[in-house]
Amino acid sequence: MSSDGIHTTTKKELVSRIADRTGQTKVVVKEILQAFLDEIVLELAQGNRLEFREFGVFEVKERRARRAQNPRTLEKVDVPAKRIVKFKVGREMRAKVCDEPALKKPVKDTRAPVKEPRPEPAPTPRQPARPSSNSPF
Repeated sequence: MSSDGIHTTTKKELVSRIADRTGQTKVVVKEILQAFLDEIVLELAQGNRLEFREFGVFEVKERRARRAQNPRTLEKVDVPAKRIVKFKVGREMRAKVCDEPALKKPVKDTRAPVKEPRPEPAPTPRQPARPSSNSPF
């Protein structure tokens, strides 16, 4: 356990918990879990998007090249373009992890929208004509 009270769970611990819950052997659970993780990596390496409903979405994004600055030396550095993996949290996970209530999908109103008449704009007051020269007289 780290000093800030957060526990790091290992794959071995997950395998043990799942094996206990399902009655499968740890060897079988480890093979299945590893195969699942390998498939996620393969899909992302091919540039595919993985969506697990209510859990979240994994996708690969391109970061463009940019100029950065070393904060210690203030030297300008070129950072090359690269691919990164993004994860967007799903509703169910957000509700359980982030202490946010699960939002229900909004009910779509199938009625035709009612157009309200727009109010006519008020007439603008006319400005007096300006003199054609810049002379103050």
